[in-house]
Amino acid sequence: MGVAHRTAEHQFERAPSVRWSLWALAILSFGVGDLATTLAGLAVPGVTEVGPVAGPLFRAFGIPGVATLKVGALVGFYAFWRVTPRPYAVGVPLGLVVVGITVTCWNLVVIGVAAPF
Repeated sequence: MGVAHRTAEHQFERAPSVRWSLWALAILSFGVGDLATTLAGLAVPGVTEVGPVAGPLFRAFGIPGVATLKVGALVGFYAFWRVTPRPYAVGVPLGLVVVGITVTCWNLVVIGVAAPF
């Protein structure tokens, strides 16, 4: 039972297709989804970026500042994933997926409230 349990436990992280699928979801949700809905929201009157880091970057550098922050965060999390022991490393892209989906949904709510159909 111990060996079978250990094999099943690590199978999730070992499969390259699963690993890269998680990273694809992380990039789509945390990177593309958040950035796209942020940009869409900024086009709506009365909507502004209020994030403690992204807000000042947007006001100082505009969209390139926010995009650079997003790419830098993804690169940093990827580096963190590379040094995290494998049984726990799966939490890095999974965490990004959860945060990305949450923030993207929040942005959509803000857009919907600010610019109802």
